[in-house]
Amino acid sequence: MTGPLRARTWELPDAGALLDHLPAATAGVAWLQGDDGLVGWGEAARLGTDGPDRFADAERGVAALLADAEVEDEVGVPGTGVVTFGTFTFDARSTGSALVVPAVVVGRRGAAAWVTAVTADGSVPVRPVLEPRTVTGDEAADRPRYAGSSMPDVHWLEAVAGAVERIRDGELDKVVLARDHAVWSRAPFDPRVLARRLNRRFPGCATFVVDGLVGATPELLVRRFGPEVESLALAGTARRGLDDAEDRRLGEALLASAKDRWEHELAATTVAEVLGPRCATLEHPDGPELLRLDNVMHLATRFRGTLAAPAATSLELVGALHPTAAVGGVPRDRAVELIREVEGMDRGRYAAPVGWTDGDGDGEWGIALRCAELSGARARLFAGAGIVADSLPEDELEETRVKLRAMQSAFEAPDDLMPPRPG
Repeated sequence: MTGPLRARTWELPDAGALLDHLPAATAGVAWLQGDDGLVGWGEAARLGTDGPDRFADAERGVAALLADAEVEDEVGVPGTGVVTFGTFTFDARSTGSALVVPAVVVGRRGAAAWVTAVTADGSVPVRPVLEPRTVTGDEAADRPRYAGSSMPDVHWLEAVAGAVERIRDGELDKVVLARDHAVWSRAPFDPRVLARRLNRRFPGCATFVVDGLVGATPELLVRRFGPEVESLALAGTARRGLDDAEDRRLGEALLASAKDRWEHELAATTVAEVLGPRCATLEHPDGPELLRLDNVMHLATRFRGTLAAPAATSLELVGALHPTAAVGGVPRDRAVELIREVEGMDRGRYAAPVGWTDGDGDGEWGIALRCAELSGARARLFAGAGIVADSLPEDELEETRVKLRAMQSAFEAPDDLMPPRPG
């Protein structure tokens, strides 16, 4: 970078279908919930950050980029001006965290739509000429092949059984154990195709594409717009029923399950412990509700609050929250140690924060679940399950299989075979 960032945001009469703006030839980024969100391409700036201080380093790096930035913004809503997309590793010992400032961002939030151009060479930003293109499943060059997991099923079952014993012995209260699944094709995977399918099938989730990581997460780690903050804790899972009657029975059983409610309480408590001291007010229901997705249902607790002054930025909140008990465990440090010991793989950026932040510290960050790491014609899919004292290894294995189907279907299914299922 030879000079300070210069950015300009223009209002658009209509942003159209956001994913249709992403060109095939360049690495794109996206954060979508239904029709709203952000897409971007090109790179005005990139920051790398790893290690135990990666979140604090990211906060400082973004602040340094913004300190000398020149911004003209005629829209002035969260997601305009200079926007930085980020993806972090789950484990401080892993490498691969990245922050990217796209050269072009197109966004929509409700009735507002905009386009932003960012330069890093001192030149004046020029309003981009948008050329939407239809992205269809026909661009997926080949049907995927599955190459197995880092850990065979029988060994993963043994790892779960061993974790249950250690929980019962009092070493910890909960640990989340994950599995991966390798996929390959004869041609590179197109993240736009995967994102389009995921966004259509899971409109209530946040579909993301950042630096080769693509997925649709139901778990909002934090949304910060001005002083208002929101988070959604998920833990406790059941499959969807084959018909409405079975679906109701499964939902009622999940709400009544002592094992799942305990697992959920641990996750919700960790969120409350982090947000509570940073908020002037923080509200949440007394007990969990059901969140129904296309393929599974979760126990969910939504937190809404007003940040105490001086308000923490979205990146500061991300660093304080990660890893929640929904993806790590309780106690946090002991759970991460056990994950390193028995999981048999490097999670990379799975189960870690992914999202965006702007120049005001606003932003939206999810936990990278139901996701895949893409590398040309190869990919790794991930899914995990929360392990507590009453966990049964076979049940936990089946839960990961159900969760993996969300991404497998995005790789396999033609677009017209993936309508969203009613909640």
